[in-house]
Amino acid sequence: MGILLSDVELSQTEPAERAAFRSPVPTQVVSNGEYNPLPQTADQRRVEARIKELAGAQARRLGMHRRHFLRTAAGMATAFVAMNEVFGPLFQVSRAEAAEPEAATERARQLAKQFILDDQLHFVRDDYKEDGLLSLAQYAAEHWNPDIAKDAPMTLARYKFNNFVKEVYLDSDTKIGLLSGAPFDDKAWWFLSNDQINNARKMVNGIAGTTRLMSHAVVTPKQEGWEEEVDRCIDVVKPNSWKGYTIGDPLKPATTKFPWRLDDEKVMYPFYEKIVKAGSPIFCIHKGLLPADYEKSVAGAWQYATVDDLPKAAKDWPQITFVIYHSALQPFQESPDAALARFESTGRINWVTDLAEIPQKHGVGNVYADIGTSFATACVTNPRFAAAMMGTLVKGLGFNHVLWGTDSVWYGSPQWQIEAFRRIEIPEDLQQKHGFAALGPTDGVVKSAIFGYNAAQLYKLDLHAELPGIENDRFAAIRYAEFDQPRRSNAAYGYVARRG
Repeated sequence: MGILLSDVELSQTEPAERAAFRSPVPTQVVSNGEYNPLPQTADQRRVEARIKELAGAQARRLGMHRRHFLRTAAGMATAFVAMNEVFGPLFQVSRAEAAEPEAATERARQLAKQFILDDQLHFVRDDYKEDGLLSLAQYAAEHWNPDIAKDAPMTLARYKFNNFVKEVYLDSDTKIGLLSGAPFDDKAWWFLSNDQINNARKMVNGIAGTTRLMSHAVVTPKQEGWEEEVDRCIDVVKPNSWKGYTIGDPLKPATTKFPWRLDDEKVMYPFYEKIVKAGSPIFCIHKGLLPADYEKSVAGAWQYATVDDLPKAAKDWPQITFVIYHSALQPFQESPDAALARFESTGRINWVTDLAEIPQKHGVGNVYADIGTSFATACVTNPRFAAAMMGTLVKGLGFNHVLWGTDSVWYGSPQWQIEAFRRIEIPEDLQQKHGFAALGPTDGVVKSAIFGYNAAQLYKLDLHAELPGIENDRFAAIRYAEFDQPRRSNAAYGYVARRG
């Protein structure tokens, strides 16, 4: 997570943990700081009001507080009932499931063992004396809104290791994760160094007693010593894959000195040769997700966030798998309805369609799309648009080239995103008009592949050996033992637009 928003834009936001209604599914866009959070729409206000109404009635009937009800499986189902009432029947949910906690819990229990591999996870550590890492609380108070610390003290606890483990492994059905990072020109601002990411992998797997966490090594092309750091990571860190930001510094892309292109033969091709030789030829690249005024605020670097540098690199290096994070989605610059209308008219989604067309246009098969943040944002803004995005990716790349990611722990527990994808379906009219295939059942071939099997194959995981242990490790024991006692806080930890 990098703070790309200007001071003015940040002053128009509030911390989601304090300001957002704690619904099982967010009722307004939550930004991780890399793009403008849209103001709550009229439809989202209707969804929120309906969730409160339905949940209040059910809670009274069951003799519990509304907040507690919303933490249950029936509360989660209630949120999707409300979304269907407002947006149309895009989610597979019944009123009986929302009204009967036992039925909802039984469904959740049956799906709890579904294999889910989240290929984009984050947390931060705040031991300045030892690690020299970013204090989000201090940055927010000094550069964003001084009143935040007065209204609700912002601490790093919500972003730190203990909460990361709780939200991801104990409060969601995630089985394996990939811990990522973000590079800054000033190394003191890194959330986690490459060594810390590696240490976290060892720590999580040591606690669990199984392979629960994989890790990235972050690269910083053009920066002094970056090639030596790659060599060191190959020899010492041994990451599962690599991560990079073509825009350079995600904290200050407008002034960064180090943007780069995937197809830069002088800068990047020697790196590709190294990771191929090392046997870790998976390169994950942040694309898209820029502020609404990116053409002005990121005038010197926004072009590096498009995918026009991908075709040549992918064609020249078929040995490398290029995973495009966020599916290169250019954030909504207008109302969600207008963005959907443009898709309905043209059949295109800015930058996502460009990505999806690369295999057919350029004859390559080594391009993958991760849906972290993009699916989450689209889903709570206009789920029909989210369905269109999924249809576009699956049609162009193939369902076996789409990967599940959530960008947690920025948005709290990823369980709501998991439930949204389990339930969503592409409407029949979009299927017929645009040639989209249905996503199918919750545990069908397409959704199961996207949820985890695609990534497992990509990372060469032996699930026959790994899964039995994962289902009986320490994390699983805690999660299943407390399954009937919901632990989710329904809190999100990013930024939301200030309400009027």
